[in-house]
Amino acid sequence: MKKLNILLFAISASLTSVFASVAMAHEYSVGDIEIGHPWSRPTPPGTPMGVGYLVIKNHSDKTVTLIGATTPKAEHVSIHETVMVDGVMRMQSVKGGLAISAGGVVELKPLSYHLMLEKLAEPIKEGESIPLTLEFEGAEAVNVELSVQSLDADTKEVEMDHSGHGMEH
Repeated sequence: MKKLNILLFAISASLTSVFASVAMAHEYSVGDIEIGHPWSRPTPPGTPMGVGYLVIKNHSDKTVTLIGATTPKAEHVSIHETVMVDGVMRMQSVKGGLAISAGGVVELKPLSYHLMLEKLAEPIKEGESIPLTLEFEGAEAVNVELSVQSLDADTKEVEMDHSGHGMEH
């Protein structure tokens, strides 16, 4: 009986450890590229665009470039940057891709670099996971899932209001 209890405890501990790792794991790696905490926000019905944020770590000894991404959730995914031009906050497409230097880290986050999921097939809903393939020049593609977080989730950043005047795409 004692051996059975020990065996059941060991199995229970192992399963708890596995499920905790899966629930907390939000990093992906392929070769020398590591993607951390890919996430998005829900969209209201009828909104044609969503966003994607993540951290890219390049553990190689050469620069790699994020050149694009695809998802079945949107017709097109582009890389954008939020910039201040003459006192006006603007989003602009990043031409030629986003370079990640050797040993470097680039964070796609609100009010900075981000992915635009354009022409959404349907609204993005809180709690869902969005499959996304990141395409690189100089590295293999990386498949991730954007975790859709609530609009009031703490991002440690001030959110950008896309409804205001002066916002240009």
